[in-house]
Amino acid sequence: MNSGKIILGVLAGVAVGAILGILFAPEKGSKTRKKIAEKGIDYSEELQDKFEGFCNMLIEKVEHIKEGSEDLVTNTKKKYSDTKKEAENLIS
Repeated sequence: MNSGKIILGVLAGVAVGAILGILFAPEKGSKTRKKIAEKGIDYSEELQDKFEGFCNMLIEKVEHIKEGSEDLVTNTKKKYSDTKKEAENLIS
């Protein structure tokens, strides 16, 4: 979770720096507004890609945990069954 916040902070810092750089550039207002809009779209797409990557990583980790827990349940059931059979054999 911290890495997501760090990435978001870095992207926000880069976006603010780029916008300030464009605002102080000696160009016409219409060109400046166009550049700001284009940069906004670029950063939005980049942020979306990062977010999708982060979500995919979370999905993979959840699937891994799910598989591990299924294995744990299977192994626990097998041990229970084996122990129950041993106990029945001792009683008989």
